[in-house]
Amino acid sequence: MASGDLAIGMTFLTQTVTGILANVVLLSHYLFLCFTGYKLRPTDLIAEHLTIANTLIMLSRGVSQTVQAFGVKYFSQVTRCTVLLSVYRVARGVSVSTTCLLSVFQTIKISPRNSSWKLLKAKLPKHVSFSIFLIWILCMLVNCIFPFYNISKYGSKNITKIKDFAYYSSIFRDKTTEALYTAFVLFPEISCSGLMICSSGSMVFILHKHKQQVQHIRRTNDSHKSSPESRATQSVLVLVCTFVSFYTLSSFFYACVVDFSIPSWWLMNTSALFSTSFPTVSPFVLM
Repeated sequence: MASGDLAIGMTFLTQTVTGILANVVLLSHYLFLCFTGYKLRPTDLIAEHLTIANTLIMLSRGVSQTVQAFGVKYFSQVTRCTVLLSVYRVARGVSVSTTCLLSVFQTIKISPRNSSWKLLKAKLPKHVSFSIFLIWILCMLVNCIFPFYNISKYGSKNITKIKDFAYYSSIFRDKTTEALYTAFVLFPEISCSGLMICSSGSMVFILHKHKQQVQHIRRTNDSHKSSPESRATQSVLVLVCTFVSFYTLSSFFYACVVDFSIPSWWLMNTSALFSTSFPTVSPFVLM
């Protein structure tokens, strides 16, 4: 094995092990709270499903790209590739959507009582569970039906396309199916990213306004500790900024991979590395 392959293999291995362990520890924390009778807050419930999605991303994408980097071709078989790709796409969709839901929920939660969000602020916590359930169902429908329909229609003919992209970035032969799938996947992701940016801007504005209102109280108080709600909001802001940064880089490099008929080794590995960066970092932000 060349030194370059070994270096990228060790990088993937470090990232994958770190990401899996961090997500499992955080998920264990949420499960422990559930089993001990603690009622999870809506934000905790959203974060729990975000952690589940990130764990699935690391197990499907992280493990497979690490194994491939060390030269093992176990995941090159078309059916295994399709299953892993579907799990990864479902988990990625849920990760994007729950991060967006967490950002929007936190924005509405910290909004003033006399704001236009007043009615929604009272009703939203009751619908968080249903919203998460709907996210999982929609992501499963879009990301499982299309790939398996394509495999059942074209069978093993797609294996050449899979091998060319090394990490099974694409498995479609039918251009119409590929265009529809891309539209169904990209539109929600772009919409969620836009909502996250808008909600983050709103959170920054609300926090800044709140800070100005209580500034005279802090001058007479020796303690400068921020409130739990303020700290939670700051964590969500960091999470969203982390997501947008890694998602932008991942999308850019993926577009470059798709654009080239024979992508370079460096380009494919960089794209793969950024695709699992957010699931690796997010547990440390949520802890």
